[in-house]
Amino acid sequence: MTFIIKVLILMIFLNSAALGKCGGEFTQFLSDIKEESLGIGYTEQTVNEFFDNVSLSSEVLKADRAQGIFLKPFNEFAPRLISDYRIQHGKKNLKKYSSTFDKIEKIYGVSRGVLTSFWALETDFGAVQGKFNTRDALITLAFDCRRPQIFRPQIFAALELFVRNEFSPNETRGAWAGEIGMVQMLPKDILENGIDADGDGKINLQSSTRDALFSAAKMLTSLGWKANELWLQEVNLTKEIDWFETGTDRIKTVREWKSLGVSGKYTDLPEASENASLILPQGRQGPKFLAYSNFNVFFEWNKSFIYVLTAAHFANQLEGSPSFTPGNPEKGLTKNQMKLLQTKLKKLGYEVGEIDGILGSKTRRSVQEIQRVLNQPADAWPTIELLELL
Repeated sequence: MTFIIKVLILMIFLNSAALGKCGGEFTQFLSDIKEESLGIGYTEQTVNEFFDNVSLSSEVLKADRAQGIFLKPFNEFAPRLISDYRIQHGKKNLKKYSSTFDKIEKIYGVSRGVLTSFWALETDFGAVQGKFNTRDALITLAFDCRRPQIFRPQIFAALELFVRNEFSPNETRGAWAGEIGMVQMLPKDILENGIDADGDGKINLQSSTRDALFSAAKMLTSLGWKANELWLQEVNLTKEIDWFETGTDRIKTVREWKSLGVSGKYTDLPEASENASLILPQGRQGPKFLAYSNFNVFFEWNKSFIYVLTAAHFANQLEGSPSFTPGNPEKGLTKNQMKLLQTKLKKLGYEVGEIDGILGSKTRRSVQEIQRVLNQPADAWPTIELLELL
């Protein structure tokens, strides 16, 4: 089978919706994956070498179910992640790799602040890339039936990287969810967006800063990044608005937001025709931001709203903006209180997703809807008062 044909088959296979098989006997699960690998065109020797000594990881499953940091509100979460160390080293790296960033911005239009923000938050500039065996992590998460459709394709992508001598089944290590390298990219993303920027003949996101930054920029572009455009801007409100019009899914032009009393806190708002959403991570009394279309691309990197907002704000800070104004938001809910709120909302017919105590997008929207029904300010920030009203 020619290389081109095999790659085409692999790409079709990686994007197949039938890749969600999971659970059962692990030996049978592994046997099925090996058979599928042979069917794609890999040799028996390659398949045996790749899957030799594979094992399920209880530590991966433990990490998957213990993401407590995302329970914190933005005003606590962001300062915790945007540490003095990351600010100082971020600025140093902006200077150190200025020529690399110049080239990236010229080719892709992806801001150096955005790339440096991800580089910092994901691995502390490559210092902490993860201790988990990547192959075993991917197989564990594919076998586990929570999100097999995400992780099963990554196994075959890692297999292809192995064939290219860019992945070691026994030695490649990274995050518990299978991400690799300085900017933590999954194998499939590396296959599709990896760049040998330093010209050494290999795509190495673990030790080549240039490879990592160029690959991250290409990936963001492939996800819809609009070259040289804004992503997030802190704003002021000169008057009260209908809070129900806020949130990532409520989109207006900048002209419309200006007419409602929205103005840039530190810099002028962009072109009047540009679309944006007004987001309030901790309600109407907390910080306020206009989020532009590039902000949505951040969610393709990480699905957590609070992480995305932190990364986007940190990118601005690295490019010279001050830290956000925290305001004086009402006290939020504890994890157990949030679970109770989600349970009550679900019983009332509102969609909240998993009852996990995390203020995710579905819970935020449902909170906003019930606030409106109860004639409360519909700012999507759940409080003790709201919980008691339910």
